[in-house]
Amino acid sequence: MFDILMYLFETYVQSDVELLFDREELTDELSRAGFHKQEIGKALGWIEKLADLQQSEQQPYLVGAASSSFRIYHDKEQQQLDVASRGFLQFLENIRVLDAHTREMVIDRVMALDGEPLSLDDLKWVVLMVLFNAPGNEQAYSQMEDLIFEQPEGLLH
Repeated sequence: MFDILMYLFETYVQSDVELLFDREELTDELSRAGFHKQEIGKALGWIEKLADLQQSEQQPYLVGAASSSFRIYHDKEQQQLDVASRGFLQFLENIRVLDAHTREMVIDRVMALDGEPLSLDDLKWVVLMVLFNAPGNEQAYSQMEDLIFEQPEGLLH
């Protein structure tokens, strides 16, 4: 499923190609690209849920959360997000790329991915997808793009 999400993100977002809104047409296109229909359905459901999350004004798990609060991860979340990934999410909050709302959106979408625990690189792409789909986060999206695509300058020793 993650491969389909990456394909869609790279094909439609990164290349500025207009996204097909017809689910059947998009399913046919993804089938022609070699993806299985069952995985396509899961991926499209994942995207639809992301759209639902970004439209949700109030999230019950964030009511009363202070900016100085600390996120405790459930055992299942810890299985999907290793220490490095959780540390990276905290880093993104510290530099204000993520806030509590977008962090929870990222965690929700990570938990919705089936399969093996996510690598740090894959987590970065999920963060980018969430920020792209969350209105008002254009600056954060730009910062995240820089974090992913920035190449170190000079010689590394």
